[in-house]
Amino acid sequence: MEAKEMYPKKGRVILHVDMNCFYASVEAVNDSSLKGKPLAIAGNEKERKGIIVTCSYEARAQGVRATMPLWEARRLCPELIVKRPNFELYRSASAAFFTLLLQFTDKVQPISIDEGYLDITECHELGTPLQIAKTIQQEVMQQLGLPCSIGVAPNKFLAKMASDMKKPLGITVLRKRDISDILWPKHVLHMHGVGEKTAEKLKSVGIESIGDLAHAQDYLLRHILGVNGPILKQKANGIDKRPVETRIQAKTIGSSRTLPIDTGEEAVVYSLLEELASMVNIRLRKRNLITYNLQLTIKYHNRRITHKSRQLLEPIETTSDLFAAACRLWRAHWNGEAVRLLGITATELADKDKEGKQLDLFSFEADAKEEPLMNIIATLRNKYGEGAVQRGIHTYKTGVK
Repeated sequence: MEAKEMYPKKGRVILHVDMNCFYASVEAVNDSSLKGKPLAIAGNEKERKGIIVTCSYEARAQGVRATMPLWEARRLCPELIVKRPNFELYRSASAAFFTLLLQFTDKVQPISIDEGYLDITECHELGTPLQIAKTIQQEVMQQLGLPCSIGVAPNKFLAKMASDMKKPLGITVLRKRDISDILWPKHVLHMHGVGEKTAEKLKSVGIESIGDLAHAQDYLLRHILGVNGPILKQKANGIDKRPVETRIQAKTIGSSRTLPIDTGEEAVVYSLLEELASMVNIRLRKRNLITYNLQLTIKYHNRRITHKSRQLLEPIETTSDLFAAACRLWRAHWNGEAVRLLGITATELADKDKEGKQLDLFSFEADAKEEPLMNIIATLRNKYGEGAVQRGIHTYKTGVK
């Protein structure tokens, strides 16, 4: 079955990606000695701000919770490690997170520093919705070292509810036909958008479960909750027409992949670079853009990362041009060690209709220089076989076809 058949002919496919214990997870990535330890992020006790902002799952297992006073958290968990918030570090990790999400679709809506919605309705070329969700989760963990949970659903409300169902590192698919069995038995406090005060008002008229809310009379809900009452009822019935509102204007377009095994075998590298070039080409074409600068990211086996870019004489967009530029950067800057991750990023973007390529003397000479690269590729294919460097061929499993 083709991936496209897994998408609805009418309707949408929405993902809600929610980072798990974001601040604590970022701190553990920044300091590996904190991994697996009961860790809490809290304010300054001396300034009477000693409140837990968030904590690791190890701390939660000891009863520590967000908004808990620090003195109480220490009583429950004497071995608790406490760190002051480092918002610059968290903002940097958040920017990397959303940049990664933009590699899959331009339709990304950040909700907070650590969660956002993606509309992947038109992304069937990347695989099925579940494959895309798995790949995002894997890439966020492999590239950033951060765990996340993902909800897959036909709208934003159901996607948000789904992402909360399995933590950490969960992926949950929630369809409208599932809500009577999965959502309706839950207490209304488990419903996104319902707080304690709203739950108390609902309880006063006999509404305690999400199912009760789904079947309540509109006039009653409007009487106790105002205009928000019928809206909550619609959501309880799995109805949410809100679109994913794009707030990020992509200044770059890129794609990266982590290899399952560190390698320095150039046949594998060139195959991956051509695949990445193809992905960047697809996203450039969708936005009718061309690029004047290409950046190659290399993450080595020892986790050292290098970013090398090349200013282009003329703008490019095609897979072959992107691939050729990336290969030039690879040959110029690879240090010979095994590689864990590769990425291609197009920067200095421009509208294609306004910046047509002019085949003058300079661009002709630049194009002519591609001939040695084509000879290298031909040599690799002769040595390793026709499939060694070929568009669309996966030499390793990425979870996306």
